[in-house]
Amino acid sequence: MERTRTILGHLTQRAAAATVDPDDEIVIVTALRTPIGRAKRGAFAHTPADELLSTVLKGVTDAAGLPASKVEDVCVGNVLLENFAVNARGSQFLAGFPSDVSVTTVNRQCSSGLQAVINIAGELQSGMIDVGIGAGVESMSSKGMGQTSQTFSEKIFELEDENAANLLTPMGITSENVASQYGISREQQDNFAVASHEKAAKARASGRFRDEIVPTPAIQVDEDGDAVGSTLIYDDDGIREGTKHETLAKLKPAFKKGGSTTAGNSSQVSDGAAAVLMAKRSTAKRMGLPILATLKSSAVAGVPPAVMGIGPAVAIPKALEKAGLSTSDIDVYEINEAFASQATYCVNALNIPMSKVNPNGGAIAIGHPLGCTGARQIATLCHELKRRGGGRGVVSMCIGTGMGLAAVFEVPPQ
Repeated sequence: MERTRTILGHLTQRAAAATVDPDDEIVIVTALRTPIGRAKRGAFAHTPADELLSTVLKGVTDAAGLPASKVEDVCVGNVLLENFAVNARGSQFLAGFPSDVSVTTVNRQCSSGLQAVINIAGELQSGMIDVGIGAGVESMSSKGMGQTSQTFSEKIFELEDENAANLLTPMGITSENVASQYGISREQQDNFAVASHEKAAKARASGRFRDEIVPTPAIQVDEDGDAVGSTLIYDDDGIREGTKHETLAKLKPAFKKGGSTTAGNSSQVSDGAAAVLMAKRSTAKRMGLPILATLKSSAVAGVPPAVMGIGPAVAIPKALEKAGLSTSDIDVYEINEAFASQATYCVNALNIPMSKVNPNGGAIAIGHPLGCTGARQIATLCHELKRRGGGRGVVSMCIGTGMGLAAVFEVPPQ
């Protein structure tokens, strides 16, 4: 009887998904990103987040042949930079947007870039706007994790609640928690990291990232730290071609004595930006805009803060159910590699073939500019599916304090 109810539930979801008027669907017109630079040492170490963001805002409108004045609202994901709403407004002007195009910012930590896209989708679905941009940006060269003066009510930590007690658990320790609780070995984590670099190196060498990257000016400075010009950057600089298991095996645990999470099997701290131009299908057709992909569904879920990395394993099934799909219906999964421990757990828990996971590498190799990553993953996913001739894909990531976010996209047959 329970199996019958489950099957009927899936059929109901599929029927509901099929009844959406295609003209009312939210479509991705263009999705682009900057190259991703290593924080402090990489290409964008001296380039402000405002300039990175302006590059992709201009990039997506130019690529679509759409005047910036036709965009009605922009939502920008950012995590670390204080009061970035003001900077985002400046980025618009730097990109040539007129003052009647509005902007807001959102911070859902590592999912901020994806959340920005989902927020714009909601505005489009409600009829609040006709054309919008969801974007994300982070300059971890400007401000790193932990550089905050944030305060909390003492009452939160006086609760007899282990989730409240674990609210401020360092991210590296949450990785160790996932590894120990779910039996993810150091060898498994290092294998995952090596594969990420191998896939990303092949993608970069073959030019697979070219369609998703906007060549981006990087400020150059002299020995006194004074700006002396700029250089166009075309490629990610964190990918380490030839990364070997033997090399990673020599690295010491980064967060816990005797632990298994290292600098080599964790995501890189990075600088970068990405933007996604969106509309309803009816609007895109009326305006003669290209259609790259369709947003089919999204879902968010909470998990215990101490094991925040398991978030995608909970959010992905919810998003798939809303789209009337199963895990086997998906061609490509872009699951953020915050840590190899949690990414490995999520892949195993959902029984996803590794051949479908991050085929062009992920954050361990490419980098993880926190507010940017969700939007970056969309650009990477949609262009990969287009290159394959179409298909379905999922973008998902874990979120500090214990959450997961996921979205399902479909690229039409080419």
